[in-house]
Amino acid sequence: MTAVSRDNRPDIADLLAFYVSAGVDEALEEEPVNRFAEAASKPPERAPATVTSPTGENAAQPRSTSLSRAEIGERQAAAPAVRAPSGTATVPDEQQAALARQLATTAATLDELRQHMAAFDGCNLKFTAKNLVFADGNPNAAVMLVGEAPGRDEDIEGLPFVGRSGRLLDRMLAAIGLDRTSAYIANVIPWRPPGNRTPTPHETEICRPFIERQIELVNPKVLVNLGGPSAKTLLNTTEGILRLRGNWRVHTTAAGIAIPAMPTLHPAYLLRTPAHKKLAWRDFLEVKAKLRALG
Repeated sequence: MTAVSRDNRPDIADLLAFYVSAGVDEALEEEPVNRFAEAASKPPERAPATVTSPTGENAAQPRSTSLSRAEIGERQAAAPAVRAPSGTATVPDEQQAALARQLATTAATLDELRQHMAAFDGCNLKFTAKNLVFADGNPNAAVMLVGEAPGRDEDIEGLPFVGRSGRLLDRMLAAIGLDRTSAYIANVIPWRPPGNRTPTPHETEICRPFIERQIELVNPKVLVNLGGPSAKTLLNTTEGILRLRGNWRVHTTAAGIAIPAMPTLHPAYLLRTPAHKKLAWRDFLEVKAKLRALG
């Protein structure tokens, strides 16, 4: 094998173009960090403490007092991430999912839920995102829309659906007489996955208690699932969105309240496949009719 000559080596512009195409669009540190050497230098971790299940006696009624950031930190310290074998990525432990369920259960208001999520360090997506993307719109609205995860624009502004997909969603809402003052918008995942990659099933399960509690606290008359991941997570189904869309389903909260749910196509999908906008239009007409019927 012949050595690559200095003249044929890629220059900085080529390397930057490669990084952008691979989804690397921002630098987090001035110098690269060797995470494996950092992990090896850490002292042995404490054994995880038992986390009380949210399905126990105390979960029947959520406590009205919010946990402090220090209390959440102590509980997270008692639920450490499992270290994968050397050379592989760290995977969050089931203890973190249990802690997320516990924190979600103790949040009696949306403000408390937001505080718990901001202090929660159990999801690795938090450490590559700029902002927590909690929600936008009116929490007293009759309709709540839930997507999958924030994108680049949403991560920068800390609000869901503010990029191209958001502008299309605004037009879709306007077509049935709604806007962000008469709707509430959130995502299953509140932190942007790096490079806009698809969230892993484990990341989704860790964040699931937060969005389920958010829906429970908002208590909308109608839930709209924007895209397959939202529908599959919140409606407990494995069907594809093209089969699900247009058919009313039910999302049942932890308190047993049944909320009519309409799965529909995600605005980002509609931007790529504009011929299917007519399908989303039919779904939103169904939502409009349902809201009118429910008063």
